[in-house]
Amino acid sequence: MGALDGRSAIVTGGATGLGRAFVEALAGEGANVTFCDLLAESPDIAAEVPGPGAVRGIVADVSKLQDLQRLTATAQDAFGGVDLLVNNAGRWRETLVTDPYEKAVTDWDFIMDANLMGVLLLSRLCVPLIIEAGGGDIVNISTYYVLPAKSPGTNNPDTDLYNASKWALNGFTQAWSRSLEEHNVRVNALCMGATDTAMLRGLWDGEPPAEQVATWMRPEQIAQQLLDLLADGRSGENIGAWVGEPVELGPRKPAHRTVTG
Repeated sequence: MGALDGRSAIVTGGATGLGRAFVEALAGEGANVTFCDLLAESPDIAAEVPGPGAVRGIVADVSKLQDLQRLTATAQDAFGGVDLLVNNAGRWRETLVTDPYEKAVTDWDFIMDANLMGVLLLSRLCVPLIIEAGGGDIVNISTYYVLPAKSPGTNNPDTDLYNASKWALNGFTQAWSRSLEEHNVRVNALCMGATDTAMLRGLWDGEPPAEQVATWMRPEQIAQQLLDLLADGRSGENIGAWVGEPVELGPRKPAHRTVTG
């Protein structure tokens, strides 16, 4: 028997990296998982994930409403509803305040469509389903940039739009946790530092120094933190994870520090 037996989860960006780790961890605890990704191999990847939970994978773009409607319909048809949403899909691109106007607007659409619009649209679709199921969880995947810095390098100046998108998630996390509390829906964010994913490796064209990779957290560590969070039952928090420190939930925060850390 798994801790999540009978639960129906949706994970965005679930074919690789953190998303794949979330899918495998949830299915490993018995949840039935529907994930989406831009990769054409998503259905085949889903078939490779070991149970006991069942897994479905579809090709979908989180910035497109029709794709997200198809995603939620897949979860409903396959597993009878939705009671757990992990908003994992996201994009990064180097951006500077001194960039030309045209580039800034193009970069804005590229980053915000996935990092914010996708979260907004899919959550709006899933919230009624989660309420109908009697409650559940929404977990937004953010970054340690939104928490008090413990080392140099946070909120890099060449990622102003990415940074802004993740800071904006704070508004969703806190407002939703408060408005959905009466419906037994918990809303939190996982805010991790350097974790070994393709997005991070892309900063070195896929070949970062081995000594640096050795210091990074692993996707499966963050996936375990997700499982711990679901078992814990808290709501309205940004849960941090920092390189060189244990990956754990930590004590519950007082109400005035739940998002700010």
